[in-house]
Amino acid sequence: MRFQIDENVAKSALIKRIPDSDKLTVGTMLSICGSYGMAGAAIMSSLAALRSGIGLLKLCVPGRLYPIMAAAVPEAVFIPVENYNDFDFESKSRFCSSVLIGCGLGINDGTRSVVRKVVTQCTVPAVIDADALNIVAEDADILLGAKSRLILTPHEREFSRLTGIEVDEIRRNREEHALRFAEKYGVVLVLKGHHTIVASPDGDLWINEYRGNAGMACGGSGDVLAGIIASITAQNPQPLKTACAGVYIHAAAGDCARDEYGEISMLPTDTISMLPKIFKTL
Repeated sequence: MRFQIDENVAKSALIKRIPDSDKLTVGTMLSICGSYGMAGAAIMSSLAALRSGIGLLKLCVPGRLYPIMAAAVPEAVFIPVENYNDFDFESKSRFCSSVLIGCGLGINDGTRSVVRKVVTQCTVPAVIDADALNIVAEDADILLGAKSRLILTPHEREFSRLTGIEVDEIRRNREEHALRFAEKYGVVLVLKGHHTIVASPDGDLWINEYRGNAGMACGGSGDVLAGIIASITAQNPQPLKTACAGVYIHAAAGDCARDEYGEISMLPTDTISMLPKIFKTL
């Protein structure tokens, strides 16, 4: 079936905080993002996650990025690593309620190793974005071995690499290809673009037709979306609901940024700054 992503869908995924909430009761998120030259992607996804209500953010980054990241995201608990080949994902993800991997991650033997660990070992919902998607595209069948529900967030070129289908063909039949992939691999697929699609492995399609704008076509927007989705999922482990909510909230915040700055001048960081306004209205 085909559904619209709207304000009510977003509201249904958000968990109301009780008075005696603490940081551990409102979700713990592990983020594995960033590489030399791509610290900004990790920063933006982290700030978006924090503005989306996560109780505790554990941020795993290459050690040489730590001084930059610690200054930019003081609310995070950091796990600096020197070599992802030796990263003990199972122990570091213990007690986490969601995982985000890929924003600015880079592609090398170490990151290939940690992406494989997340896909095959993770027991909580995980958001697979950016370079993690490109690593998965080297052998998409690895998704069939996942222990948890995965949320994949490709744009059309990344989706082309995942499927081997030409971009032009994807654009002609976005809904069909998104649904087929979600059903084949048992994932929630967020196919980004004009009218972002969320495809369920159960055969349902959710379409964002009324929010978002061309000003969001800027490097970093996808990192913001990934952070929002992973944060909401940590608070409410229902990946289809939270993916739809994240798409709506990201697009609505982008519309607020457009209204404030215009499509030409708005930045992904402006979208982050508008998140409190959207959550307040929801």
